[in-house]
Amino acid sequence: MPGQGRTLGIVLIVVALVALLVSVALLLAQVSAGETTVTGAILGILIASVVFVLPLGGGGFYLLSKGKQEVTEFNEIAKQKKILNMVLAQGKVTLSDVALELNAPIEQVEDMVRDLVGKNLFSGAINWKDGVLYSKQAAAMKADHKCPNCAGELELAGKGVIKCPFCGAEVFLAS
Repeated sequence: MPGQGRTLGIVLIVVALVALLVSVALLLAQVSAGETTVTGAILGILIASVVFVLPLGGGGFYLLSKGKQEVTEFNEIAKQKKILNMVLAQGKVTLSDVALELNAPIEQVEDMVRDLVGKNLFSGAINWKDGVLYSKQAAAMKADHKCPNCAGELELAGKGVIKCPFCGAEVFLAS
């Protein structure tokens, strides 16, 4: 579950602060009762801070920052999943529609699509010029060699990429 590190980090920071307050209160009580000196109390507070408070607080801040990073990554994955679902459900979707749905700039949507292609999760066609994503089975594209955008004859452009020489659409084939 995303965000658990963040929650645990906050708990550790609170525990560290409570430990510091308790140690200060106990040592001040000993000073007022005459059981120890002020310098002894200061030394006790320093030792308690180094032994308990700093490790707990440091661990808490580490988990807090990792938890925030985890939530950010989870949100990015959720957006990419939404892109894939939109393309699969509609068969053809424009980048501007995706950008509106995700409330994100088109440049970010293009980066997410490129990331999906790089992860071999998107197989279909992309017309970057017109900003259109097409969902089509890789086997069907290999069989008919037709562009889903203009029906032109496709040419091999690289490993797993077929490019239409007529409209410039790129077809990405998943392995």
